[in-house]
Amino acid sequence: MAGCTSLCRQGVLKLIQSLQRLVSGTLTKDRTDDELEMMTMVCHRPEGLEQLEAQTNFTKQELQILYRGFKNECPSGVVNEETFKHIYAQFFPHGDATTYAHYLFNAFDTTNNGSIKFEDFVMGLSTLLRGSLREKLEWTFHLYDINRDGYINREEMTEIVSAIYDMMGKYTYPALKGDVPKQHVDAFFQKMDKNKDGVVTLDEFVLACQEDETMMRSMQLFENVM
Repeated sequence: MAGCTSLCRQGVLKLIQSLQRLVSGTLTKDRTDDELEMMTMVCHRPEGLEQLEAQTNFTKQELQILYRGFKNECPSGVVNEETFKHIYAQFFPHGDATTYAHYLFNAFDTTNNGSIKFEDFVMGLSTLLRGSLREKLEWTFHLYDINRDGYINREEMTEIVSAIYDMMGKYTYPALKGDVPKQHVDAFFQKMDKNKDGVVTLDEFVLACQEDETMMRSMQLFENVM
């Protein structure tokens, strides 16, 4: 089991690296061929590949590369939360990414079954990396809506903001003081909670972000810490 977990961690790291090249445009034809050659041990293509192509903003070739890398190193076809946290911790060695990785994992785990399938992962990444502005903001809203009741309250926003600061560690700027997360949440709610009912709806969230460029950058936290 330990060996499988280690391979899965390596596999998802490779998957993220491939994805970064896809997005940056540096995954050239030669490199694509190399990656496909390295992943020939897994030749089975998921039955829903064509459906995923229709549902995401990735091409069939991109999906094949991502799937084969995922399946080659994660034979079970799923990533559990422990593995996900370990992977994320490697990107933020100077902070504690545990809490943020937990919430991020839950955002990808749309079925609430404690694991992320390839389909879950690629659907979320497609939205975050190539979706429309509205789609990205909707996904971010659901990340903040921890209890999934359709609203963001102060406690939920404080949890996520604090988790971000914990993850960034000593690289937070300006230096983190104990009340900084609360100050940020207060500022966000002042702009977002239009009717002052103590919670933020999806429409309020999207509208506030679209009206305020600074808030837009602040709320699209996933793209800054991926």
